[in-house]
Amino acid sequence: MELWMHSFHHSICNEVFQGTPFRDACKTIRSIGYEGIEIAPFTLSEDPASISLDQRKQYRAIMNSEGLRFAGLHWLMVAPKGLHVTTPDNALRARSWTHIRHLIDLCADLGDDGAMVFGSPHQRSTTGGSSVAEATARFEQGLSDVSSHAMERGVTILVEALPRSQSNVVNTLEDAEAIVRSVASPAVRTMFDTHNAEDETDPHAAVVDRYFEDIRHVHVNEMDGRHPGTGSYDFDAVLRTFARRGYEGWVSLEVFDFSAGAETIARESLTYLESVTEQIQE
Repeated sequence: MELWMHSFHHSICNEVFQGTPFRDACKTIRSIGYEGIEIAPFTLSEDPASISLDQRKQYRAIMNSEGLRFAGLHWLMVAPKGLHVTTPDNALRARSWTHIRHLIDLCADLGDDGAMVFGSPHQRSTTGGSSVAEATARFEQGLSDVSSHAMERGVTILVEALPRSQSNVVNTLEDAEAIVRSVASPAVRTMFDTHNAEDETDPHAAVVDRYFEDIRHVHVNEMDGRHPGTGSYDFDAVLRTFARRGYEGWVSLEVFDFSAGAETIARESLTYLESVTEQIQE
């Protein structure tokens, strides 16, 4: 009967509020009913590694004062420009993985038990004449190299499967799981994004059930990038599976169409997702 009593922890990705002062965004997010905030580093600085320790403490204090928990980071490689983690250019690749190390520190400084969703399609796709296998091997090696630092800082790096329309490296949860198993570190796991699961051949609920043990985070959005409830995605089946399996991580709203406005998107999405959860419990 635990299924019928299950509730989810909802967070929201902050780029929908980009341009709004951080404190004001946090205040609004909490007032709508979200428990957590997930941060895209490029919204804080064009060079996230340069954010001072004092600034990090200030961001952390603002989240705490507004009653929000820090869920983690995503869109890891938007800024600074020009980085690439699977390139055959050894110097550029090393610089790019150094950036990931810096983000691990930023994530740890902003909050406890944070996750880093590693999508960033353009910065991991094949380039420089590399094959998919070569690029995937470099991605895996890079993750392995930074995993001990992530574990020391209490950060979990999440391999995000991306559809072929975005990247040709790691396209399904099966691909992501293979990397997780190969790296074999508690600091490297995977996540599920409803919008990015278009290459899955099985029903998404079945895929979630199959790889549940290594899923540490969930992004929710419609397949066209709009906010939940504006399309036809079967959130009921997926959330029902997570509820049945006792999922305790974040269900984080990430949208790509901001035209409805930040507050409308945040409010309508949470209302819709909570209504789906109520149906699951009936």
